[in-house]
Amino acid sequence: MTQEEMWKAVTENDASYDGIFFYAVKSTGIYCRPSCKSKLPIRKNVCFFDTAQQARSEGFRPCKRCRSDLLDYQPIKEIAEKAKQLLDDSFRKRCKLNQELRHLGVSQHRMSEIFKDEYGVTLSEYVGNLRLEEAKRLLSDTDTDIIDIAYSVGFGGLSSFYRFFKNSTGLSPAVYRKEYKK
Repeated sequence: MTQEEMWKAVTENDASYDGIFFYAVKSTGIYCRPSCKSKLPIRKNVCFFDTAQQARSEGFRPCKRCRSDLLDYQPIKEIAEKAKQLLDDSFRKRCKLNQELRHLGVSQHRMSEIFKDEYGVTLSEYVGNLRLEEAKRLLSDTDTDIIDIAYSVGFGGLSSFYRFFKNSTGLSPAVYRKEYKK
């Protein structure tokens, strides 16, 4: 790979080159990943390295923004994974879920963006899918009353559960149970 190809990757913040090479800025003494979102340095101040270790041995320190010292630093992915785990664990409890998501340190709007980027669905779509799958399982595998199923999967009332279930499956919960009861 030529230095011009590497410089192009740096100017475009191309994450596909992360781990393939690192660049360092002589004027700041910092080395970064090609995807680093820091201010673009002046080209004459930049040198390239194959590994982070090479950059460190030349006296450069890791960037605090892109964490060039860590092999796989993906804080946004970590936030999305934590949110997904919370949703998986708490989808039945609407109030607790919202409180737990607030503890991840990002706004509800930003959390929605992160989750959609990572998993391709919104938080509410994901929770809806979890609730639907659990409701379908309970309807087909148990004799639990439909109203109890509605509350157990996180609905505040029977009418909202019926509306959601019918819109999602095309069947009412009672008809679904008759067709799919094991």
